[in-house]
Order: sequence, then structure tokens, then C-alpha cells
Amino acid sequence: MLNWNDIVRFASRGNPESPRRVEKTDQEWMRELTPEVYAIARAKGTERAHSSEMCNLFEPGVYACACCGTPLFDSTEKYQSSSGWPSFTQPIDVANVAYHKDVSYGMVRVETTCNICDAHLGHVFPDGPAPSGLRYCINALSLVKK
Repeated sequence: MLNWNDIVRFASRGNPESPRRVEKTDQEWMRELTPEVYAIARAKGTERAHSSEMCNLFEPGVYACACCGTPLFDSTEKYQSSSGWPSFTQPIDVANVAYHKDVSYGMVRVETTCNICDAHLGHVFPDGPAPSGLRYCINALSLVKK
């Protein structure tokens, strides 16, 4: 189980090795994704809080990357954080999510990306529930529910 120290270590010293890579040009991503998904997942945008029904969706299943289809989060790790974005406590596989120090907007945060295709997912914070204490705050448009 990952904890905050693991996240800081990945963001500072390097991410887990990616099990595979999906690399496309911006033009290819633009053709394949909706403008909304492209703006969030490829251009590192953030959707408006509480703008997705996915925040309140708690059916069994897997949440995959909207760009490459890689399984990222399981519904058993999803919880109601009231943050306005879908929240999870752990990724399905440590190698599928990458971590990057983000100092935008005058804050220091840890950005999460798909470790397979580099899609922007959201951020992870150390204020989640026990036992991990992690809150993966993920843009719904960066995910597809399977």
C-alpha cells in the first residue's frame, strides 16, 4: 500500500518504470479525444468542481485512463471526499500512475499522470482516509468507467 512518503519519493527521485508506453502526437490526440477531454487530459486542465456525476458513482468496476485505456483505479478504493472530484485511496497498480512536483498557482502539490501515456489525471494529497492517508483527486474527464 502506497503512503505519502512513497508519493514524495516518486515525485522527487523518479517514478516507477512504466510497463508499456503509448505515445502519440498532439494532432493524433486531438483527433481521438473530445475537445473537453483533450483540454483536461492532454493540456493539463481542471474541470469545474462537482461538474461530473462520476463523483457520486459508486458501482463496482474499474476506472481507466480516458486516453489510452490503462486501468488506473478500482471502485473499491473510491470514496466520497466532498472535494468535487472523484477521489481514490490507491491506484490499481503502482506502475500505472506517475507523480510530478507541481508548483503552479502559488501552491506546492503533486500532480498525477498516467504512466503509460502521460495524460494529466489530477493531484494526490496526504489528507485521505486511513490506512493510506492518500486522496487521489482525479478529473472525471481523465477517466472512463469500465
